[in-house]
Parts: sequence; C-alpha cells; structure tokens
Amino acid sequence: MTAMSEGAGALLRHPSLIYFLLSRSLSRFSSQIAAVAIGWQIYDLTGSALDLGLVGLVQFLPTALLVFVAGSVADRYERKRVMQLCQLAQALAALLLVWGSWGGWLNQTHLFLVTAVFGTAGAFESPATSALLPLITPTGSLQRATALSSGATQVATITGPALGGLAYAVAPSLAYGIIVVFWLAGTLFTGGIQPTEPAPSAKQAPTPDGLFAGIAFIRSNPAILGTISLDLFAVLLGGVTALLPIYARDILRTGPLGLGILRAAPAVGALLMTIFLARHPISRRVGLRMFQSVIVFGLATVAFAVSPWMWLSVASLAVLGAADTISVVIRFSLVQLATPDAMRGRVGAVNFLFINASNQLGQFESGITAALFGTVPAAILGGVGTVLIALLWMKLFPTLRAVEKLE
Repeated sequence: MTAMSEGAGALLRHPSLIYFLLSRSLSRFSSQIAAVAIGWQIYDLTGSALDLGLVGLVQFLPTALLVFVAGSVADRYERKRVMQLCQLAQALAALLLVWGSWGGWLNQTHLFLVTAVFGTAGAFESPATSALLPLITPTGSLQRATALSSGATQVATITGPALGGLAYAVAPSLAYGIIVVFWLAGTLFTGGIQPTEPAPSAKQAPTPDGLFAGIAFIRSNPAILGTISLDLFAVLLGGVTALLPIYARDILRTGPLGLGILRAAPAVGALLMTIFLARHPISRRVGLRMFQSVIVFGLATVAFAVSPWMWLSVASLAVLGAADTISVVIRFSLVQLATPDAMRGRVGAVNFLFINASNQLGQFESGITAALFGTVPAAILGGVGTVLIALLWMKLFPTLRAVEKLE
C-alpha cells in the first residue's frame, strides 16, 4: 500500500479496485431494476400500499435472522468468494421471475419468495463487500475510494430504474432477464479482485462470543453506535421509496418509465455529490457535516411529499440523494477506519442490518402509514421525523458531532 492519500484518478489505476467497482455497479444495477419491476408488478397485481410495504419487510427479515452468521462468514472465509456465491444465487432466483413472467403464471407469492432470496443473498454479500474495500484501497485514500464506490453504484442507480421501467414497459420478462445477465457478469468481475491481505482462515469453529462480537464492539464505541443508529432511525422515518409507485401512478400521473425516473432522481444528486467528494474530501468537522446532511435529507423528503409537479418531485429527490451521499461517505469511512480487519465482517453485518432496517423496514413503515393516513401525510411525517431525529442525536452523541477528521 502507498503511504499517502492518492487522488481519484490515481486510484482508478488499481485493477482490483476497478473490478470491485464494476462488480458493485452490476449488482446495484440488478437490484434497482428488480425494485422497479417487482414494485410495479406487485402494485399492478394487488393495488395495495400495504403489499408494497411488505416487499421491504420480506427482504429485511433474512437480514435480521442471519446478521450474525453473515458477519462471521465474512470474517472467516474469502470475502470475494462469498460475494460471488451471493451474486450467483440472485441470478438463479431472477431466472424464476423470467420464467414466470414469460409463462404468465407469476403472482405476488412468487414475487415475495424471490424477494426473500434476494434479501438472504444480500445479507451475506454486503458485509463481505464492505469488509473487502479497505483491503484493496491505498492507505489514506478510503474516503475517496468510498466516494468512487458510491459513485459507481449511483451511476447504476440512475440508469438502472429508467432501464428497468423501459424494459418492463416492453415486457416484464425482459426486465428480469437483464438482471440475470448483470448478476452473472458481476460474479466474473468479483473473481478478478486481488486483496492485499490474505484470505481469512476458517479453521476454528465460530463461538457465540465471536458471533456477537460485532455488537459488543459497536456498543463500546459511541461514535460508531451513534453513526449506525442515526442512519437506522432517520432513514426508517424518511424513506419514501415504497411510495414511489403510488406517486407515479396516482399523484403525478405517469407510468412505469416515470417511476423509473423518480427512482433514478436521488442517484443523480448522489452522483454529482460523489464526483465532488472524490475530488474534494471533507477535511474538517465531518461529524457536524453528517448531521447537517441528514437534516437536508428530511427537508427534501417533505418537499417531495407536497409536490404536485414532476419537475419539483425530481429536483427534491435529487437534493435528497446528494445529502444522503454525504452521510453515507462519512458513515462508511468512519466505521471502517475505526474497526480492525478481523472484525470488519461482523461489524459490517450489524451495520448492514441497521441500513436494511432503515431502508426496507422504512418501506414497510411507509406502506403502513400510507394505508392509515394517506400517502402525502405519511411522507410528510417521515421527513419531519428525520429532522427531529438528527437534532436529537446531536444532543445524545456529542462525541460523534465533534469528530473533526476521518483519515
């Protein structure tokens, strides 16, 4: 590893990092296309906001049940092999969607079952992926590498939903076929990654203390605990992803392609912010900047909630995505730099549980509140709740607010 921070351009001369970025992008592409296609098909089949929320719940439950096993696997086995197996499993599950859509027998039960497979594979893939990035990144460059990684996934997030909406408009089987190809290609790129550290050894059997070591480590570090819990509660309340099919069809009066554009809008803002952060990393007052970005996230959610116009909705989602990227880069860098490599899989698994709880349980929460109070009031309440959580966490975790630098 180099002894000093490298610029974004220099980082892209590392082959393993390139393979990593390509693999992550293709996985992200697949998951975004799947989210658009499954969300639209579920709502088209049932017309139920609650069923849209259940998609998030079904995807989250495997993460909650397998979090400690997945973290231990990431610390005991070769991480890129874990990633490859997960990508292959998701490709095979997507084949069922292709077959069912083509044959005309696919129903909401099949969609929920495949979503559960995606959630299970993701529960193992994410901690292995997050623990692998520091091992292929030059010393002092993790914040830039994290920004590049975020940017690579955001490119897929921008184009993935639009492609998914367009492909679904042609035929649902086409949208699902694309994700099969992308996940299979991702397994090939993952195989080209060469970490600088040797693969973990799996000779010793896991112990209960070892399985739960990630929780103990997080509890002993107030800054990490505050960082992870902030993401959980803020995005749990502020996520509007599950409501986008309702906004697209019933409020903004657009179709599957419009839904794809709405889902892509946060990624546009995120990509622009990623480009900025890759060139100009946040060098001071990073804790305060993270809290500020969460507050902006909540305010942008409120703006989206009350917007009756497509252009304002897209702009609000873009601001939301840019603010979220600042928080993501700071959170990931802080957690990875403060965690020893032997613990990164288990800490990453707990982090992923919290992230999934915020995103996927957030979808469930949005579906429930929309069913109870209506779509627009539910989105407004979520945005206001996000702002209040950020302000409260600034008081509860002063050490996190006081963090000055990352590298």
